[in-house]
Amino acid sequence: MRICRIQHQGRVHPAIYHDKFLVPLAAGAKAYTDATHEKLDLPAGDDLLAFLPPDGKACESVKKLAEWVERNGEGVPAAARLSHTEAKVLVPIPRPNKLFLLAGNYGDHIREGGGIAPERLETFPYVFMKPPSTTLTNPGDPVQVPSVSPNAIDWELELAIVIGRGGKHIKEADALEFVAGYTVINDISDRKFRPNPQRKERPKDSFFDWLHGKWHDSFCPCGPCITSPDAIPDPQKLKMQLRLNDEVKQDATTALQIFPVAAVIEFISSFVTLEPGDIISTGTPSGVGAASNTFVKPGDTLTATIEHIGSIVSPIVAEKT
Repeated sequence: MRICRIQHQGRVHPAIYHDKFLVPLAAGAKAYTDATHEKLDLPAGDDLLAFLPPDGKACESVKKLAEWVERNGEGVPAAARLSHTEAKVLVPIPRPNKLFLLAGNYGDHIREGGGIAPERLETFPYVFMKPPSTTLTNPGDPVQVPSVSPNAIDWELELAIVIGRGGKHIKEADALEFVAGYTVINDISDRKFRPNPQRKERPKDSFFDWLHGKWHDSFCPCGPCITSPDAIPDPQKLKMQLRLNDEVKQDATTALQIFPVAAVIEFISSFVTLEPGDIISTGTPSGVGAASNTFVKPGDTLTATIEHIGSIVSPIVAEKT
């Protein structure tokens, strides 16, 4: 199933996500009961973890509703449906306690940047973080080109893991049991951020230039929904594609990851306690703008798509100062 958060008539609702429409859970549950005479027990609120595995109390009820919606498609009563233009889709987990991202988890991406892709046994995942409250950006909302450094803003399409059950020292063999589902992230990056260009160089300046270039406001579009693990039994078999305007820039599959989803969970949880709602974005394949010195500018549009999840459309605008 695919579940999302939407804003409609000034209120936020959980909803079933369908490519052609949205079904708010309350309206969908009423339509389901009218059609099947079975009542679904759904809690109030828009915390999607309540509707997802492994520990969501309403998971089975929402799964029944989602399967009914899929079977009926546009036969779902009009009163239970909203078009994608009638409601605004929001970030699925608005304030995760932790937002982790990986660097260099696809061999082709490392090679296009001039590096040598290591074997998994020879290395470990490079993990960094973004501030969730200022970087997470709703599908359809603009990515801002920062006025402080506007000339090298790049895209990175990534599969993201939403943690559903907390834990530490999670083994790779058990890791997928801790997953609530998967979503899409576009890890927007400023490739040439250099605070204080007149500075005196220090040994770690280039690393912090890179790191600070990940943190600009709006630099983490996320969504449009969370797809539950039963709909993605193998997260290493997902097609990925990113378009800049109408041109395909990234076209790959999660099978190319150096560290697969389960290994990433094991690694991070070996030294950090994972909590429900934490998001881990698993790195990007080749095709980023830096490889061809192509960067976004105001007026462009990025469309980040992952199979069985959906697309994030991000218009590019200049930051207002």
